[in-house]
Amino acid sequence: MSLVDFFVPVDDRKFGAEAGFSSSQLGSQVSVFTHHFPDLEEGTVDIVLFGVLDDRHAVNNEGCALAPDYIREKLYSLHAGAFKPRIADLGNIKAGHTVADTYIAVKTVVANLVKNNMVPVIIGGGQDITYAQYMAYEDLEQKVDLVVIDSKFDLDDIADDPSIEAYSNSYLNKIFLHQPNYLFNFSNIGYQTYFVNQDSLRVMEKLLFDVNRLGDFYNKISVAEPIIRNASVLSFDISAIRSSDAKANSNASPNGFYGEEACQLCRYAGMSDKLSSIGFYEFNPAYDSEGQSAMLLGQMIWYFIEGFYQRKRDFPLQPKSQYLIYRATLKDGSHELVFVKSKKTDRWWMQVPYPTGHSGNERFHLVPCQYDDYQDAVAGEMPDLWWRTFQKLI
Repeated sequence: MSLVDFFVPVDDRKFGAEAGFSSSQLGSQVSVFTHHFPDLEEGTVDIVLFGVLDDRHAVNNEGCALAPDYIREKLYSLHAGAFKPRIADLGNIKAGHTVADTYIAVKTVVANLVKNNMVPVIIGGGQDITYAQYMAYEDLEQKVDLVVIDSKFDLDDIADDPSIEAYSNSYLNKIFLHQPNYLFNFSNIGYQTYFVNQDSLRVMEKLLFDVNRLGDFYNKISVAEPIIRNASVLSFDISAIRSSDAKANSNASPNGFYGEEACQLCRYAGMSDKLSSIGFYEFNPAYDSEGQSAMLLGQMIWYFIEGFYQRKRDFPLQPKSQYLIYRATLKDGSHELVFVKSKKTDRWWMQVPYPTGHSGNERFHLVPCQYDDYQDAVAGEMPDLWWRTFQKLI
């Protein structure tokens, strides 16, 4: 089956040659499926955008299936930055006969694109589509570091029953319980404690996952950068943004990230050398006053694109001359911790050794970190991130 079989084209009058975009606007620089399916020959396209027209499992947010074209309208009106975009828009995946059919379509498309070194950008539908986004990596047999930007943990109805369907408020169950397990790490950015069941917090702690309260980023959004830099898959629920900045979601609430912070998070995602797919979910046009939320999402995707074209390819590999090595010993002398800093970007990583008996060729796992983690080590303290990562490697 060809990829074109999964998609329906978008309206040429709104997004194609007839739309009248100026030469500097993204609408004239993106290859959009209106009459002819874009050429996806490897090496010619970097980013591939597509919509998903399915909201049957979007809890309390019916209507978010209509999101893709509203977001496109705002995104394509924006002018390109200091980059030459090589972007294709494949149109929309229609809702399948069942939700499972939609998941299969999304999974197949994402796996094909990632395999061919293109970054999928998914727009529209409920956040349960994240499950299909994740499942694509099973086909690729790749370990996944999943980062979700959300005000809640979508772990409702916790049960050791893999037959339970994925819904926008419980899809993480499907991911956590799925076998074979390809999930190495899960991180949440921006949860709000009053929306979170304490049992869910205990589950996250037991699984050694990284969860980060909204307050952790207050006036210091840069704290999110190493978390996102560690992601291979990212899922963004628009309800993580405060309703005054993005009200187009029936689950919106007064608190959350500001619009400019959401754009910065997306820029970090674009700049991450490791990130290979991203989804923007739960936008509901029915609640969008004057198109402001759609415009914010368009700007967020714009910042993701800009970040992508500013990737530095500085994940610590070769040559070693481009990196500085720092060592610190804990107070009790039990461990020497090794940190790596890029001369190009001043970004930091920690070396976490694999336990004795590890069957692979690598001696250590590199995890993105902050300068603060290095300072903790210099003070003789074990950084929490180092310990949690080591426990996952056992």
